[in-house]
Formats: sequence, C-alpha cells, structure tokens
Amino acid sequence: MKAPRFKYARPGTLSEAFGLLSDFGEEARILAGGQSLMPTLNMRLSQPEIVIDINRLDELKGISDEGDHIRIGALTRHVEVLESSIVTDKLPLIAEAIPHVAHVAVRNRGTFGGSVALADPAAEMPACALALQGTFVVEGPNGRREIAADDFFHSLYETARAPDEILVEARLPVAQPGEVFAFMELARRKGDFAQAGVACKAVISGDVIESGRLVYFGSELKPTLGAGAMAALEGKSWSDDLAETVAAALDDDLDPMENLHGSAAMKLHLQKVLTKRTLSAAVEKARAV
Repeated sequence: MKAPRFKYARPGTLSEAFGLLSDFGEEARILAGGQSLMPTLNMRLSQPEIVIDINRLDELKGISDEGDHIRIGALTRHVEVLESSIVTDKLPLIAEAIPHVAHVAVRNRGTFGGSVALADPAAEMPACALALQGTFVVEGPNGRREIAADDFFHSLYETARAPDEILVEARLPVAQPGEVFAFMELARRKGDFAQAGVACKAVISGDVIESGRLVYFGSELKPTLGAGAMAALEGKSWSDDLAETVAAALDDDLDPMENLHGSAAMKLHLQKVLTKRTLSAAVEKARAV
C-alpha cells in the first residue's frame, strides 16, 4: 500500500506546531511514534492535508518524579517507560501493564502520549491512567489546561483534546501505602490487540477490599469504569461468592462491541473471567505485603 499525498512539517517549537494546527484544523495529523498513523496512512484510512512531526519537541519527553505524581512526557517512548526505575518504584500498575503493549519494535517507537491521544479502545495505557485517576495536560493557542482521565475519553478514538491542542504530558499519582495493583488482558497472541482486559487499583486490608477501581478495555468503545462491580466489592471480604456477585454486576457496567475479535457475549464472558482473576491476584498481593 502507498500513502496519499500530504504536506509534511517538522516544527521546532510548540508555538510553531500550534500555528500549523490552527491553519489546517481537522485536516492535520500529529506524528509522534507513528505506530498507528503510518499504517492508517498506508492503507489510506487517513488522508490528511498535512502531517505535523513533533519529534523535535524535547520538552515533551522524559519521566520525572514530582513528589505526589510522576510526570510522563507525551513523547516518551514505551520502551523508556518499560525501563524506567521511577515507573517500577512508583507506578506498579504501569510497570505491570507496559510489557503487554504490542511488540518490541512498536515499543521502541510508539509513545505514551500517542497511545493516550489516539484512545484506541484496546490500548493498555489509557485504561491504566484511568484506573490511577491520572491527569492529562494539553496545550494549544489559548494556553494549557488539565483534564482528569475520568473526563478525557469520550468514545471510539474521541477525547476531550481540541483539534488545535497537543497532549504534552500525563501526571499519574504515585502508589500509596495500602494500595495494590493488578493487570490482566487476553489476546490471541502476545502483543496482539486485547480482546478483553482489566486494570485494577484497590485498597485491601487482610481479605477485605476497602475500595477498588476497575477499568475495562478491549471490549468497549473506550476504557470503561466498572461502577457496579466496584460498588459490589467495597467493604467486603474476598470469597468465591463475592467473585460471582462482582462478575454479575458487569452485565450492567459493560456493553461490549462485536467485531472480528469476538461477539459481545464472548467479550463479556472474558471480562468476567478476568475480573475474578485480577481481583484474586490483588488479594494475594495484599496478603504478601
């Protein structure tokens, strides 16, 4: 396949990038890692008037410990997240999930911010950021603004970022004493798009799940909170009966989409199975502390 004709720009500053976005509007596409954009260009699923390459914008790169949160620049490669001691020490959910992101070649070029901004429903990082109640910082001609992860993902490939804005960084709260994290996904092969997946943050005392936050991906149009499932488990001791109750609550929480990866019924079943496994893993981690 061959990409359509398009203009190419490689701005050296954010201001230049904002100017290009203002000029071309919906006809512009941002090139970061290119792991999603380049295939869609080559298959002509995307036909922009201009591609804006932001890889020279060093201020969008890097991982830093800001005390109560970890800053991950939008242009930080997945492999850098994978190898970061800060992430390993302070963001155990991200550390557990990042090896599941695609394959080595993709992780070498793909970016954390690109995954978030694209909002692919099968992507791991958006779900983890939502589970952690992170914050995304976007910037445009009118300045910067912060968007809570709870408010960022709107629908299939749709987010709260405006067309003339660029995602510049993610701010993810550091793990607190008493919190445990677990992550699981199912895919046909390791590195393939997830058919179903769960990211979990919980506070567990003994076997009692004092609070929990469950986010589902791969089955819905966007990363989705399991509100009913979370309500069903809070304040209760983990048991086989509770596992069934929590899984049953997903009938109201989730509305899986049917596609080539499976039927809606199959995906709902997979999410229920993963929920039980993920919560069991979280309880075991709490017992081991």
